[in-house]
Amino acid sequence: MDDAVSVRELVVDRGGRRVLHGISCGVPRGTVTGLLGPSGSGKTTLMRAVVGVQTVGSGAVDVLGRPAGSADLRRRVGYLTQAPSVYADLTVRENARYFAVLQGRGRAEADRAVADVGLATAADQLVGTLSGGQRSRASLACALVGEPELVVLDEPTVGQDPVLRADLWARFHAMAANGTTLLVSSHVMDEAARCDRLLLIREGRLVADDTPAAVRAATGTDDLEEAFLRLIRDAEGETR
Repeated sequence: MDDAVSVRELVVDRGGRRVLHGISCGVPRGTVTGLLGPSGSGKTTLMRAVVGVQTVGSGAVDVLGRPAGSADLRRRVGYLTQAPSVYADLTVRENARYFAVLQGRGRAEADRAVADVGLATAADQLVGTLSGGQRSRASLACALVGEPELVVLDEPTVGQDPVLRADLWARFHAMAANGTTLLVSSHVMDEAARCDRLLLIREGRLVADDTPAAVRAATGTDDLEEAFLRLIRDAEGETR
């Protein structure tokens, strides 16, 4: 299986501090790859590098066969940031339709994206009046409206109730089954089991790049959170 994203020896410094320490990894096409690790581990910086908005010190990132940030990737890559990126004075539907126009899509695609994230009943509500979780879903709808080949989602389930989280993950896997590649970050380790593949990161270093089953087997535990802790302890032991 070839990779939609290929990261090679990526180094990023921010504010005089090294944030990513020579990371190399890949995101296979047509999968849901989870980027997991504690807050401050470098997940967002890595995602910013993938979508081409992060200045890098060295290394390379290729996306869909092109250097990250290439102009021709703009309509092929969807990006959801942690901060909602929608207009508060427009309704959910108006936001989705605006972003649909930017992507060369029509009203039907916009309305479908709104329904897919569970906001059909709030479609005519101003975004500024939504709850934080609803606002995040409105941003997600706008990121998905162009049906991008690669979707990069920075903690999309934060603030969502358990039922909606399950619905969103089902949606992610349905998209992957249709050929879309998803890179989804989270600091909640119980979401690791929902991924086809895992990138586990801590303090800017990759500690695992494998399937959940392989991570369990390598660490001798069925608990992925405990597996992550064991990988960290092993990595720390090697650097001493």
